[in-house]
Amino acid sequence: MRVKVVDASALGALIFAEPEAEDMEKELSGARLIAPSLIHYELASICLKKIQNHPSKTSQLITAFRIAGRLSIETVALEHVEVIELAEREQLTTYDACYLWLAQKFGANLVTLDRRLKKAFAK
Repeated sequence: MRVKVVDASALGALIFAEPEAEDMEKELSGARLIAPSLIHYELASICLKKIQNHPSKTSQLITAFRIAGRLSIETVALEHVEVIELAEREQLTTYDACYLWLAQKFGANLVTLDRRLKKAFAK
C-alpha cells in the first residue's frame, strides 16, 4: 500500500465537500494516509472559519467535522528542529513544513491544495 501525506487543505476539501472533494477522494483512495498530529487542530480551525462564515450551516459543518475523526489517518511524530530548518530553507510556515518533512521522511507523495507547499514539494 502506498503512503501519502495528507494536509489540512486536502482533507478539509474532502470533509467539507468543497469543489475539489471528488479529486481529493480519488487521490487519497487506497493509500495509507499519514499526517502530523496538528492535522486535527487545523481541521478544527477550518471548521470554525466555515461556521463563522455560514452560521446557518453549523450543524452540518460539525457533523462533517466528526467524520474526520473516523478517517484512518496515522499521526506521526516529527523531528521539530528539522522541521524548523526545513521551514526556514523553503520559506514555509512550520505548519506547512511539518507535512513536507513527513513526505520527505517517508518518501511519500504529498496531497495538498496549497500552492506554495506543492511548489516546495516539487523541488
